[in-house]
Amino acid sequence: MSEHSHTTEGHGHDEHAGLSKGKIWKVFGVLLLITVIEFIIALVLIPKGYMTQHIGNYVYIVLTLLKAFYIVAYFMHLKYEKLGLQLSLTVSFIFIIYFIVLMLTEGGFLNLHMLHH
Repeated sequence: MSEHSHTTEGHGHDEHAGLSKGKIWKVFGVLLLITVIEFIIALVLIPKGYMTQHIGNYVYIVLTLLKAFYIVAYFMHLKYEKLGLQLSLTVSFIFIIYFIVLMLTEGGFLNLHMLHH
């Protein structure tokens, strides 16, 4: 039998070494803080009239996108990938969001004008 010991040397795993337990807890803390802010907005600020529902929706969207960034960057290891992959995924994501908004806008326009004719 040949002796094969599995080491991380030469396998390219060093780039993932940046995701230590401390970094995981830091990202967890950021995600928890964002979630607590969302709950404060939903349970305190909007019901007591300090913030309107319309503004609250925009704040929710921004906070949710921030949480999505942290999850994709750290837990899906995109932060440790090459710049080309990061840019291609980011640009693709922006175009997908743009097309969704465009379709919703056009669908609302068509729905509004088809009902009146």
